[in-house]
Amino acid sequence: MTHAKTGASRALALSVVVFLAILVSGCTNTNYNWSWYILSPFDARGQQNLRFLLAGFGTTVGLSVAASLISMAIGIVVALMSFARWRPVCLAARSYVEIFRAIPILVFILWVFYGLPILTGVRFDVFTTGLICLAVSDSAFTSEIFRSGLQSLDRGQPEAARSLGLGPVRTLRLVVLPQVVRAILPALGNQFVYVLKMSSLVSVIGLQELTRRANELTLVEYRPLEIYTFLVAEYLVLILIISWLVRRLEVKLRLRTSRR
Repeated sequence: MTHAKTGASRALALSVVVFLAILVSGCTNTNYNWSWYILSPFDARGQQNLRFLLAGFGTTVGLSVAASLISMAIGIVVALMSFARWRPVCLAARSYVEIFRAIPILVFILWVFYGLPILTGVRFDVFTTGLICLAVSDSAFTSEIFRSGLQSLDRGQPEAARSLGLGPVRTLRLVVLPQVVRAILPALGNQFVYVLKMSSLVSVIGLQELTRRANELTLVEYRPLEIYTFLVAEYLVLILIISWLVRRLEVKLRLRTSRR
């Protein structure tokens, strides 16, 4: 586990170094006239542009967090359904996973936003559309993560909990889920990063998140290299922070378990 975390830390550090090296190389080895003043906090115009770009942070993070939480809730249910003894329930869970893993998220977003109102007359706003599509699509992958975690659990523990008088819900909440979450936390962290990156696709239907705001500012300033480089840096910082938080949570859970 220690070697894995060290490797992950080195990979993250290397990604930052490579990004900075490419940026410095581009600044020094081309004839391109960089105009970073359009994003400078010391320039009035730059301050306005920065406020516009950074305003998308809340939308991107909020959408990603909400979609991930809903995805985990759906994923747990689908994973439990896949273990059902009644075959139709198990088949429904497997069909759900296969269908939504096969549909590209961008296509799903476009269909829900433009196609669903034609068929049903029900129209969602851009945020709700993105939330539904990201949550449903990601839940197909999350359910597989939970399923693998449940398969790794010692079957004797739920049986022992039931023998002590715990009902199915309390057994799931107090015995099964805590152990499963500890085992699959790294995979869930990776899925959250995946959702964060896929949230940029909701920009195609007009959601004012990071990518959409970068696109709109590019049309105003005509400086795509500077603006999209800044956008890359925004996502890189977000993902580095998330990766660090996941590792910290892993350490805390491991320490809490070792004290028991």
